[in-house]
Amino acid sequence: MYSFDYQRPGDRAAAVAAIQGDARYLAGGQSLVQAMKLRLSSAERLVDLGGIADLKGIKVDAGNVVIGAMTTHATVATSADVRKAIPALAELAAGIADQMVRNMGTLGGSLANADPAADYPAAVLALNATVQTNQRSIAGEAFFTGLYETALQPGELITAVSFPIPQKAAYVKFKQPASRFALVGVFVSQAPAGIRVAATGAKGSVFRVKAIEDALAGSFTPEAAKAVKVPETDINGDMHGSASYRAAMISVMASRAVAAALAR
Repeated sequence: MYSFDYQRPGDRAAAVAAIQGDARYLAGGQSLVQAMKLRLSSAERLVDLGGIADLKGIKVDAGNVVIGAMTTHATVATSADVRKAIPALAELAAGIADQMVRNMGTLGGSLANADPAADYPAAVLALNATVQTNQRSIAGEAFFTGLYETALQPGELITAVSFPIPQKAAYVKFKQPASRFALVGVFVSQAPAGIRVAATGAKGSVFRVKAIEDALAGSFTPEAAKAVKVPETDINGDMHGSASYRAAMISVMASRAVAAALAR
């Protein structure tokens, strides 16, 4: 690992002020620290956000579940408020990696990293969430811009994410057995504004599956989702699964997610 300066500020202002030059926010470290250990990433300064109390916590407010950026996966998974309002989100958090990672990893860290196989991005798109930063509010639709890329500007800090409460929702993934990242994961939600379907693990970035959304708008059933043939365009192919396999699995996972949503 490269040498670096470590700072742990106590408030947002100090954290933002510390991001000068070659500096990175540390929001759990489950991806960044590992990359640094392998010398795949480096930074002259790490600014640990773990000491900022008002970046943590969960509240239900005006039809939304608002989760602080430094709230851990384990806290989301076990939250009675999340389990009541959006059980699919709690289940998603409970399926991330292993218990050690869930105890350290955070919502904001996951979203800022924008791993193409991460779980939370599918929830952000499918639930039409809003990412709040120290500078602005970013619609989930506009937040993810590419492979490990987001709309965040240098030094911009995620503070919270607001998830509208849906009528029905579920997330199902076919996971890589060792990492538990999604080979294909699909989050389906039904709300007054319409049906949204988001897939992760299948392309360079999370994306909405409009063909399945249209099919479910006509018939919100597992059969309708499974009948959609997703094109292989830009679908990932690797040693774990070909592009055609992943494309087919999107419809299968969507079908299972609809069945799970209807069974609640």
